[in-house]
Amino acid sequence: MIGLAGSIERRNGVSLWRQIADRILQGIASGDFAENAALPPEMALAERYGVNRHTVRSAIAALVQEGVLKAEQGRGTFVLSRKRLSYPIGARTRFSTGLQGQTTERHIALLSSSTEPANRRIAEALGIARGSAVICLETRGEADGHPVSRATTWFAAKRFAGIEVAVAETGSITASLKRFGINDYLRQSTVLSARHADADDLADLELQPGAIVLVTVAVNVTLDGQPIQFAESRFPAERVELRLSAND
Repeated sequence: MIGLAGSIERRNGVSLWRQIADRILQGIASGDFAENAALPPEMALAERYGVNRHTVRSAIAALVQEGVLKAEQGRGTFVLSRKRLSYPIGARTRFSTGLQGQTTERHIALLSSSTEPANRRIAEALGIARGSAVICLETRGEADGHPVSRATTWFAAKRFAGIEVAVAETGSITASLKRFGINDYLRQSTVLSARHADADDLADLELQPGAIVLVTVAVNVTLDGQPIQFAESRFPAERVELRLSAND
């Protein structure tokens, strides 16, 4: 982590260049580095963060690849105008409608599916016996051709046999649940956290090592309170912000 005074921690398991990249991202978010304006020179950034120019150069190169910065030969490096998507979490949290008005096209891509016995955590969330069969779906949420979420979702196999086929065909959890007679459902609980992306999320979300993902662990229930879905979703912090909403 980077200290309040701009120093870095050299033994926290995160490479120095990634820490500097995160610090630059923080500066952009706070307005220290204005959109469409040039970044300070490499030497100035190196002095600011207490590292050498090579570390700063690696951080800038990563942010250029991520589409945050743009390097122009002979002119410098500029902050691109890039607004993050705002994903609402409320009583009715839906991937497609949540991003409506911010993106043109949205869908869920099924990456893989499997059937497995429910461990205690999954069983308690879904209100089923430990060891009961559950269907596990690995999915990626895409908006306008870009990955914006990665989720691992569990459904009770006895009730939702074949839901993986429905998700593959519809590209939507909500549309898939309608095939099982569930036309509406509610968010019962959501736990929020953040962490560094693991290797799978780096690949599936097209992130650079050290990138931060926002994590939601959620349970959805029918209108009469029966648990139907347990999911852990990861959102790239550089592209998506989570907004708690009191509305549907």
